[in-house]
Amino acid sequence: MTEQDYALAVERHLDMVYRIALNWFRHPADAEDAAQNVMLRLWRTDTDFENADHLRHWLVRVTVNECKRITMHPWRSRTAPLESCAEPVFDDREKRELYQAVMDLPGKYRVPLYLYYYEGYAVREVGKLLSLKPSTVQTRLARGREKLKHMLTEE
Repeated sequence: MTEQDYALAVERHLDMVYRIALNWFRHPADAEDAAQNVMLRLWRTDTDFENADHLRHWLVRVTVNECKRITMHPWRSRTAPLESCAEPVFDDREKRELYQAVMDLPGKYRVPLYLYYYEGYAVREVGKLLSLKPSTVQTRLARGREKLKHMLTEE
């Protein structure tokens, strides 16, 4: 990968990598660390990407793996998670409330819902990215939607 190709890839995909990490951690500093590590791995890789979709898929997979790696690090068990997180800006109040409800879900439902609805991945792709069977992803999406429905009708 040339410096020009790398710069173009960072320009196109850094926001997506950061959003996925922010969704995972719910804390900007951790998301920035993960995004930086992913971009460093991109710079060091010797993978020949077939096309832009192959690169995007590779970046999402590496981002998820990096988030898992950071989460499992021993120092994480000794820190308290900070709940302050810069949220994306939505013009519509309903979209903002729905996004907040999705963020309030447990991670096993939140991450598949985020990848499916906000990043536009298909069920099979979400399964590959999270190392889950497509049927498991469908179940988590259905349960996540049911939890959202329950949360939003209570309000």
